[in-house]
This record gives sequence, structure tokens and C-alpha cells, in this order.
Amino acid sequence: MYKYVVNRVLLMIPTLLGAAVLVFLVLRLAPGDVCEMRMAGTGLFADPEAIAICQDNLGLNDPKIVQFGRFIGGYFTADLGISMWTAQPISHEIEVRFKLSLQLALMATFLSVLIAIPLGTISAVKQNTWMDYAVRTFSIAGIAMPSFWLGILIILGLLISTQAWFGTPWMPPIYYVPLFEDPMGNLSQLIWPALATGYRYAAVSTRMTRSALLEVLREDYIRTAHAKGLLEKLIIRRHALKNAMLPVVTVIGIEFAFLMGGLVVTEQVFNLNGLGKLFVEAVLNHDYNMTQQLVMLVALIFIITNFLVDLLYAWLDPRIRYA
Repeated sequence: MYKYVVNRVLLMIPTLLGAAVLVFLVLRLAPGDVCEMRMAGTGLFADPEAIAICQDNLGLNDPKIVQFGRFIGGYFTADLGISMWTAQPISHEIEVRFKLSLQLALMATFLSVLIAIPLGTISAVKQNTWMDYAVRTFSIAGIAMPSFWLGILIILGLLISTQAWFGTPWMPPIYYVPLFEDPMGNLSQLIWPALATGYRYAAVSTRMTRSALLEVLREDYIRTAHAKGLLEKLIIRRHALKNAMLPVVTVIGIEFAFLMGGLVVTEQVFNLNGLGKLFVEAVLNHDYNMTQQLVMLVALIFIITNFLVDLLYAWLDPRIRYA
């Protein structure tokens, strides 16, 4: 097991290096220039000499190998660089948004698991009954319904219901407050986007849980357990469900990693200043430095998540651990 963990950690290095090379080259192939964007924003004539001076100051005229070396060298000095658009340290720009995105991803994932595992289990155990059809309808609706559209419905529902009950419309706060500073204010803002996002991913996980559990329930050792007279609940909880969790864990891990940087539209609906919104702004402004670091952050999150999922595999399935 120790050798397995060490090998997986060492494999992260070439993966991250490959991602760094790819994002560096792709960004340089994209048309546009951050200096032109900055000067065009003033509405005035952009002097070519001023653009050249701006490019020199930002290091855009340096050889590509020098720029790449500066990009990679920053990781060894714990310096992510300066944003080309805001002229602020990238580490600061990411830090103020990372907490919000991380909490939202954790809350949405928790709600997804809380909904998906019980419903998927019920749907598999009660196959082709009205409970199974109800769960399948619930999951299909969640897959078909975009999370941002559900978020709009939640906001409208809150406005209409609070207006009808209390005479004053209420909607979630638009200013982020850390959880430990004001728990109620924090949860009143993030519980709704977490619910809107978590419902969709719960629908995906529910269908995966149902499919995996149905396959396990048809195995010979499950029939043997029934023949021995074991209780149905004991068979499901101790034998079937644990073995059916491998594909479900994979889906949940991928969903969590995606939530860290992929909630662009949902963040716009709930006015959340998270990593997704920062990502879009960096791309639109041709901020190479910021875009590179955000891509590397998302890549690192995916790699770490996959690593943790692999460890969960070894815990759930002893055959992987012993191998």
C-alpha cells in the first residue's frame, strides 16, 4: 500500500508538468493581447509605442522559453506572479475567492451524497415499483434541469413566498461572509446555490448508485447470502452497497473537482465572486498569468481528487489493496 501511494504521488509531477506546457502554449496561440485590452478600455487611441512598452513591462516580448521558465520557477519560490489585468498578486486574487468556491463545492457534494445514496439504494432494492419510478423521475428531472435555471427558480420562489407570508420580499445576501465569522449569514447565502447545484449532481449519482447496486445484487455471493437466511438490510448494507460504491465514488470525485472551477453561470445567478467568475474574467482580458495559475489550480484539484478516490478504492475493495 505504501509503494502504491508513493507511485501515485510521483505520477502527479509529470501530469502537472504536461498541463503547464499545454496551457502555456495554448494561451500564446490565442489571438488578442492584454495590453491592447487595457488601453482599449480607456476609449482613447492606443499608441503602438505605448503598447510595446506595456508588453515589455509585462515580459510578453521575452522569448517563450524565458516566459515558461518564469512561469514554472514561481512554484519553487512560492510566487504565482502578478495579474496582468489588475496588477495585484495572483495568490491574493485566488485566496479571496478560493474559500467561497471550496465551501460551495463541499456543501453541494455533501448534499449530493446525502440525497443520492439513499435514493439510489431504494430505487435498486425496490426495482420496478412505484418508489423506483418516483426516484427515476426525480433523477431524470435533475439531469435535464440546468442548475442555473433551478437557481433562478429558487430566487423567485424565495421572493414570492416571503412576500406572501411576511409582506417583505427576501433574497440571499450578495456579500460573502466567512463561515466562522457569521455562520447564519454565510449559510443563508450559500445554501441555495449549493442546493441548486447539488440537486443536479445528486441526480447523476442516484442513477449511478442504482445501476451499480442492481449489478451487484445479481452476483452469486448475494444469492448465497439470501440462501443462508441473512436479513435483507444486512445484505444491502454490509455486502452489496460497499461493493457498488466504486463507480459512485468516481462520479462524486469528478463532480467535486468540476465544482471548484466550473460554476460560472450559477455564480452569476447568485452573484458569487468565486473561482469560476475569476476564470472567465481572466480569459476575456487575456490575462495569461492569471489564466495559467487558475488552470494549474484546477488541474491540481483534479489530480488530488483522483488520488483520494484511488485511496478510497483500496479501502472499499480489499483486492485492490492486496494487489
